[in-house]
Amino acid sequence: MDKQYGLIFDVDGVIADTERVNAEASIKVFADLFGVPGVIRADFEAGLGRGAAEYVRSAARVYGIELSDDQVEAATKARQENFLSMLKVNPLPAFPGVLELMKSALARDDFSVGIATSSTREKSEAVLKSTGVPYMQMVYVTGNEVKNKKPDPELFLTAAVRLNLDPAQCVVIEDAPDGVEAAKTAGCRCVAVRNSTSREKLSAADSVVESLEEVDIHRVVNLIGGME
Repeated sequence: MDKQYGLIFDVDGVIADTERVNAEASIKVFADLFGVPGVIRADFEAGLGRGAAEYVRSAARVYGIELSDDQVEAATKARQENFLSMLKVNPLPAFPGVLELMKSALARDDFSVGIATSSTREKSEAVLKSTGVPYMQMVYVTGNEVKNKKPDPELFLTAAVRLNLDPAQCVVIEDAPDGVEAAKTAGCRCVAVRNSTSREKLSAADSVVESLEEVDIHRVVNLIGGME
């Protein structure tokens, strides 16, 4: 049976509460590399979903710091090392509803499922393994494989191509405004889950939910068919 529907999941902030660990790993970078104490999670909000480099730069700007490319490279490398170390000590569970929605889609002959993340392969794969996501059964696109980061639509367009589906046949699950913009610009439907920011900032999505427990496979089909 030809696939009719695609379901594409972002990773950070959608599959698990990685944003908390991302912030902790990055706060340590600012203290260790740049001698900037007192950085808080909210300082990184402008960089959510836009890749590691922009995530680091966004907090630096809060403190009036313009980082060189070499400094950003060193910071993102240290951030990933911190993140992976933290994940080994305290593995992350999946958010409620995530695995159930994935498994419902994978069980259907008319669905294809994908992972599409701005994160690196090593970092995102550590999260997928930690949460028990059956990612080997899915299309898997990472930030290493695209030139342009969100809000550019390249990541989701690439995922749709690999799913062998038109973007209009796909629903993207996102948690950040730039991710919502990327999904909509790609021509996908978008469900935004309010794990990382306010409902107002996610209002461009087709649907905003508090948890993926609110989303079942029939709701995904209805979204693609324009019935919601």
